[in-house]
Amino acid sequence: MSGSRGRSKGPSRGAKPDNRKPAGNNHRGHRNRGGSSTRQNRSNKNDAQGKPRPRSSELGGDHIEGRQAVRELLRAGRRRVEQVLISEEVHDTAILAEIADLSEERRVPLRQLTRRKLDEHALTESHQGVIATAEPIQPVDLDMLLSTQQDEPALVVALDGVTDPGNLGAILRTAEVAGVTGVVLPRHRAVRLTPAAVKAAAGAVEYLPIALVGGLPTALRRMSDEGLWVIGLDGTSKNSIYQLRVANESLVIVFGAEGRGLSHLVAQRCDQLISIPQNGQLESLNVSNAAAITIYEVRRIREMDQ
Repeated sequence: MSGSRGRSKGPSRGAKPDNRKPAGNNHRGHRNRGGSSTRQNRSNKNDAQGKPRPRSSELGGDHIEGRQAVRELLRAGRRRVEQVLISEEVHDTAILAEIADLSEERRVPLRQLTRRKLDEHALTESHQGVIATAEPIQPVDLDMLLSTQQDEPALVVALDGVTDPGNLGAILRTAEVAGVTGVVLPRHRAVRLTPAAVKAAAGAVEYLPIALVGGLPTALRRMSDEGLWVIGLDGTSKNSIYQLRVANESLVIVFGAEGRGLSHLVAQRCDQLISIPQNGQLESLNVSNAAAITIYEVRRIREMDQ
């Protein structure tokens, strides 16, 4: 990875932030498919949108709903698509026409169903008239992620205990658009690529490398050993994101779950804790909004210094 392997962190070791490991770390600021019975289908939807139950080695992502997500699945062409289902009742649009053309081009079976039949296959509240099934997303190895060659220092996003599918999907979408190197997810106590998360990501899962790690603190230490600065977003920190001195270095930014924030051990692994300044009455930002602000502040600094 450009600027990471075999190099020291920052301008010098002496320039390392001195506010490492504060004590308080609450994060503020931040298939059964189409069952025959309505009750069973509703249960499947709730499981897909809430807490997923994939095996620890799987990311998920094999059930895709929403026009943007299905179009990017077909555009990317990186995994085998089993079928695409489209509602007969939807109005013809440019994006649906492209989905049909791409399905034909890639020899993917395309079926038109009544709205009621399509609803029986749906695992989210709004499938937008199109559903696809495909082979699951394969996680990348952390070492492979860290060896990715880029024209700029690495920018990795790590999530600590984020369990909401909508938040995960929104963070993945922001990360992909911003050109993040990759995302690191823990295997346990974290949401995977459920249908709701994949839909919210709007196709980002087709392009963004995602690593699954057994323990996030250990993975952070590994990344630190590879020369990445470990930056944690923590609403109790006195250091603003606008005071981040290592934005131009290879770094990993860690975001914790809303309410609980960063876990104690994860916070201990951070070289610096930063926060987003807040001037209103609310206690915190949604974690996906906090991630977007922080990622783009790093991008802003990097582009200004080019």
